[in-house]
Amino acid sequence: MALRHAVLAALLDGEFSGYQLAKAFDVGVANFWHALPQQLYTELARLEKEGLVEGRQVVQETRPNKRVFRVTDAGRDELEKFAATTSKPSFIRDDLLVKVQSADRIGTAQVIGQLDERVAAADAKIALLDDLLRQMRGEADEEEFLRHGERVGPYLTCLRGVAFEQGHRDWCLRIAAVLRERQAAHAGR
Repeated sequence: MALRHAVLAALLDGEFSGYQLAKAFDVGVANFWHALPQQLYTELARLEKEGLVEGRQVVQETRPNKRVFRVTDAGRDELEKFAATTSKPSFIRDDLLVKVQSADRIGTAQVIGQLDERVAAADAKIALLDDLLRQMRGEADEEEFLRHGERVGPYLTCLRGVAFEQGHRDWCLRIAAVLRERQAAHAGR
């Protein structure tokens, strides 16, 4: 997947400025695609040049003017083609895993600290995603929303984000406990 497809998918919900798109990425899209704001602005310019998005100037009286973007029919066609391609399997590339793998030889105190930090970050992200899920479904319960909600795609990706963060948190908690136990056993010798 290229950043272009994540941007096009994010713009399916309407017109966004680059700033609004960056905020949307921060909250929802970051579950499956990370991008810096400057990458988003560069990609928007590229997509506009290719005719996959259309930008227009919005004049504001009390603020600087801004450009907002929306997906064109060609952009929707691009997403259709992308959706028809076979997805590659996911893979993990995480420097914390390298540290855990080395923990037997390098000491565990700093690794345990970083695992604890990841637990806190995962808890914060889970709370954020849970709030987002509640906002998306409004008054409907989850099953009702999943059957009849107007736009279910972002909700489904948020569910995956929650599951990922919960799994990551649980793994970090377990590994930190194992390393603490081993640390205590070695100290007692």
